[in-house]
Amino acid sequence: MEKLTIGEMAKLNHISEQTLRLYDKMGLLQPYLTDTKNKYRYYNIKQSARLDMIQHMKSLGMSLKSIKEQLDQTDFSLIKSILTRKSDSIDTQIKELNYQKRAIQRTIESYDRYANSPPDGTILVEYISKRFIYSVDVGINFYDYDIEVYEKILREFKKNLITNNLPQIYFCNAGTILRQDNFKNRKFISTEVFVFVDNEDIAENLIYTLPSNTYLCIYCNKFDKEKEYATRLLDTAMERGYTIVGDYICEVLTDLPIFESNERGMFLRLQVPIKFC
Repeated sequence: MEKLTIGEMAKLNHISEQTLRLYDKMGLLQPYLTDTKNKYRYYNIKQSARLDMIQHMKSLGMSLKSIKEQLDQTDFSLIKSILTRKSDSIDTQIKELNYQKRAIQRTIESYDRYANSPPDGTILVEYISKRFIYSVDVGINFYDYDIEVYEKILREFKKNLITNNLPQIYFCNAGTILRQDNFKNRKFISTEVFVFVDNEDIAENLIYTLPSNTYLCIYCNKFDKEKEYATRLLDTAMERGYTIVGDYICEVLTDLPIFESNERGMFLRLQVPIKFC
């Protein structure tokens, strides 16, 4: 019977000698014989069949420990169970990677919008396509407080996302909603925080649709300017004779990676849907 050295066996099967030593140590594939004098390891060509199976099972994503258990027990139901769990795990990873990819794309888009947005204080009429939001009533009128309380509100919002098993990638660029009647009557009373989401990822009962519409918008580069700028937005709508047909939205176009006095940097697009009279 032909004896193959560890180097010959490794070269024949396109793997490293180090891998064969690891398999030997784990009991996955041990040499056919070991010379008692010089301790050289020798393999037989027929052992390549077991090595092929190890490599195949490894390519399926099985751990070496799981492979050893299967080969030791020769239980086909065990390998099916392992592979089923692995398949489910891959599906989860694919889903999470898709979430991550979309989050990256949205972040790139938000930076592009920021780079190409008009200067602070600019008022424009814009058409905005349909959007989907996930909103939470946090029970606190954030207009009565400063940025510190707003940050606490965002912690509660994040907790709610986790409770409802929503992907944490959505926790970015959180905006707020001021209902139409309050906005028109200059009552800055709102307890609703939202984020934009993909409607296919979330149960229908958890999302709300912002319909496509023409919006009167004003751009704002400071959190503490919002009430002043929202008032300017309302004044402009009245001066131009526009009819307000929906809720006022404070959209965070982007959370900026810039922190002044440890505060969140935001660039906002304040907006309200309108119709021309």
